[in-house]
This record gives sequence, C-alpha cells and structure tokens, in this order.
Amino acid sequence: QVHLAESGGGLVQAGGSLRLSCIGSGFTFDRYTMAWFRQAPGKKREVVSCTSRDGTSSRYGDTVRGRFTISRDNAKNTLWLQMDSLEPEDTAMYYCAATPNLGSFCYDSQYEYDHWGQGTQVSVSS
Repeated sequence: QVHLAESGGGLVQAGGSLRLSCIGSGFTFDRYTMAWFRQAPGKKREVVSCTSRDGTSSRYGDTVRGRFTISRDNAKNTLWLQMDSLEPEDTAMYYCAATPNLGSFCYDSQYEYDHWGQGTQVSVSS
C-alpha cells in the first residue's frame, strides 16, 4: 500500500525559508515520478514542482521558479522541497504526490498522479 507522509510545514515570516519532506513507503520509490502541489483556501490545487524518478528532470510552477528547489534521495525514499524567499502568497496546504513513471520526465498536472499524502500546512506572515 502506497503511503506518503509530509512534514516540515509551519509558520514563517515573509523572506524566510522552510524545507518540506515527504517519505514514501509501500512502493518502489525510484520508479515513481514525484511532485509537490499546493492548495490555498478558495483556490484550485496548483503544481509547485515535479521531478523525474531519477531526479534528472524537474519542473516548477511560474510563481515559485527561482525560489523553490525540489530534490529527492531514492536510497532514503525521500522527496524534499526547499522553499526560500517565502511570500504570504505561498500560504497553502502542501501535498506530496506520486505516480509510476519509468521515463526521465515528470508531470505537472495533478490528474496524472495516483497517490497523495495528507498534506502539511505552510503559513507565511507579512
């Protein structure tokens, strides 16, 4: 059974940093594309970043490119999202997602992902 567990969220001031973690279990981690999505109250879920199964290809949403960095360690079954220069507009619930994909690319659409974590809240104060 696939399980994704996010952690690392919290309250931070604008300009600060947070690092989110997602630990996967119950599946072969290095055969899965991984991604981070977020959803703010009253807004649609949007892609933050995704990475291919081997970590060689990554994509970012327009609003976070240059501030956030996605990475993974397949030996540790762990996905990270380093978030720097945080802005109040980054306030949202952040979700880890996974889907099997043997290609060296990743999907930026939520509809491509089969498995989701419960989410971790990120709040940025101005």
